[in-house]
Amino acid sequence: MSGPFAGLPALLALDWGTSSLRAWLMTESGQILQEYQSKHGILNLPEGGFSAVLQTLLGLWSLPVLPPAIACGMVGSANGWAEAPYLSCPVSPDALATSLKPVQTGQGVLSIIPGIRDDGVVPDVMRGEETQILGVLALRSDLADDVTIVLPGTHSKWAQIHQGRIVGFRTFMTGELYAVLKAHSILGRFSAPERPSDAESIMAFEDGVRTGASEDSVSSLLFSARSRVLAGRLSPAAVPDYLSGLLIGNEVYAGPRLKRGASHRTVLVGDDALCARYLRAFRLLGQPEPEVLGNTAPAGLMKIAHLAGLVPGGARSQPFSGVGA
Repeated sequence: MSGPFAGLPALLALDWGTSSLRAWLMTESGQILQEYQSKHGILNLPEGGFSAVLQTLLGLWSLPVLPPAIACGMVGSANGWAEAPYLSCPVSPDALATSLKPVQTGQGVLSIIPGIRDDGVVPDVMRGEETQILGVLALRSDLADDVTIVLPGTHSKWAQIHQGRIVGFRTFMTGELYAVLKAHSILGRFSAPERPSDAESIMAFEDGVRTGASEDSVSSLLFSARSRVLAGRLSPAAVPDYLSGLLIGNEVYAGPRLKRGASHRTVLVGDDALCARYLRAFRLLGQPEPEVLGNTAPAGLMKIAHLAGLVPGGARSQPFSGVGA
């Protein structure tokens, strides 16, 4: 759909992170009318800041006024547009919907979804992933109980779901570690600029996965990316694939050991290419194969908007609405 709209869409939904923004115009039923993506995350805003980005979206889609609008992610952090305080686990969809942070913008009201805090022995936090998790629950009612949802990314999350609530989670800095090691460590400098063949890339990744599936310290395992090259068992061009496999393999090996309860089902949510790497690691390590879903953020944003009454459709007609926090 392009050009001006005959009527206003039901919802402007935003996934506003540190380094990027994704936006969707949606109907009451959750149909996506328009999609937009930019590098204007909260740490890379144009002149005019948050409001300028919002105004750009309105102009891009010829919207005379701001429709009901909702956002998740780092936009609700202390460094964002307005801080939406964390909710402590266990957290239900209703709890998130009744804790939205309203922000008066130059265009209208934007409702920001709070993040979630796990107050376990090792405290943990998330912002944005909770909305993707709710998107899974909105799309798949059969996944409401005793399931582990894995969200690969810069800071991967392993979240436990029980009776429609997020009861706990752990973060793995897999993506960020990979980026730092590749760009700023001796391991990255040790790699070659040319790309390996597809077969060599796959073999290096799989060797890394098997190496990472260990009780040994990750800092010790990582040095094998250098020693394998010196021993002639890994080409410099394949070092990035080996590092990726090692870090993902270590995460997939450790993640199931953090489970709470008797969850035996696992779902992967996020970027298709990244989920495919994780799926390969699960298979290599003999873990039960997870189901792979795509980006569920739009469904989660719409779910919370329905529950909060921002969009007609009725909270009571939606699944999980009666589960308390």
